[in-house]
Formats: sequence, C-alpha cells, structure tokens
Amino acid sequence: MDCMDDMNYGGLPPTQSGGKPPTESDGKPPHSIGCVNSDGKPRSTSWLHAPTHRLSSSGTYFVTTGTYLKQHHFTTPLRLDVLQRGLLAVAAEFGWQLEAWCAFSNHYHFVAHSPEAGAATLAPMLRTLHSKLAHWVNKLDSAPGRRVWHNFRDTRLTHEKSYLARLHYTHANAVHHGLTRVPNQYAWCSAAWFERTASPAQVETVYAMKTDFINVEDDY
Repeated sequence: MDCMDDMNYGGLPPTQSGGKPPTESDGKPPHSIGCVNSDGKPRSTSWLHAPTHRLSSSGTYFVTTGTYLKQHHFTTPLRLDVLQRGLLAVAAEFGWQLEAWCAFSNHYHFVAHSPEAGAATLAPMLRTLHSKLAHWVNKLDSAPGRRVWHNFRDTRLTHEKSYLARLHYTHANAVHHGLTRVPNQYAWCSAAWFERTASPAQVETVYAMKTDFINVEDDY
C-alpha cells in the first residue's frame, strides 16, 4: 500500500494488540502502511511532546471532518491506526501542533495550534491527508475513485474557556459516542497521552470544564 509509505508516523504506540501487528479480516497483510514494517513487525515510535494548554497567538482551531455520506470506512483497528497515525504525521509535516484528537470509523476531530505564519495551510494539510487515506482505503476495498471524505469544519478558538471545553470534548469524545466509559481506554484518541504528559493540575482543569455550552456538529 505505497500511498502511506512516505509518512513518518510518530507519537503513538506501534500496536494495540500486544505486539502482534493487526490484520484485516479479509486476510490482506498490513505491510508498508505506517503501522508496521514490511516484515510485519510493529514500527518503533515516540510520543508527542507534552501539550501546552494555552491559546496560540498564531491561531488555535477545532476541526471536524467526516466521511462522504457518513459512511464507515475505518471500521477495523488497522484502519483506525492508519487514520490516527496519518493525522499525526501530516499535522507534523505541515507544522500544526496537535493538542487533542479522536478518530472514528466515519469522522475525526482535533484541536491544534497553527504554524506561526497562520492557518492558510489547514486546507492543504487536510487535502494531503485525505488523498493518502482515500487512496489507501480504496485500494484495500478494491474501490478505485470512490469518494471518501466530505468537507471539513473549523472554528478558531479565541477564549480560554471555549478552548479548554473543546479539549475536554475531544479527549472524551469516545465516551460521547458510547464506545467506552473511560476516555483513556479508547485507543484512537489523545486522552491517554494527555493524562500521561500533562500535569495533574492541567488534567483536572480540562476534565472539569463543562462542554454542554459548545456547539459541535457531531451527529455521526
């Protein structure tokens, strides 16, 4: 699957399956897609730096992207691994600093600081990510040319309360969707990384922030 070969997947543990590389239920080997090496062994990766938890002068954004017609293209651990690792890799390539993220079978959210030059690279960054992911998943499904992604929605965060609320919302979004009772038990989000790298005071502050006042289109 050469479309994902050039990505440098940092920031995440190599696999959630006890050291065994994940495989698709149809038997296709997960070679050369970022999660594992061509020999089938998990790649060694390092975690992101600790989050800053402060608004950026260049711009801090909450972004949501869904699949076309909300179709569930990323339904297996392998596919979610590739989606999550791809997001982290492409964000780093374009100079976006992720503060929180969550990935699901048909959408994802993230909170990130833009590069110092501003947010003009957001759309090109997502086009790059979506092109690579669509090519890979369509090849896996033998569906060349299929439309995978829909337009993204972004909100610039200018107030600390709104920023902290969206951090909480994003870290805990798997709970919102009924996939887990504890955010850090969902493998394809930032909650476990956040709790491990942030200070106890930061964790308490973010998780204490109410989210019911924010308006997020999340009917996936």
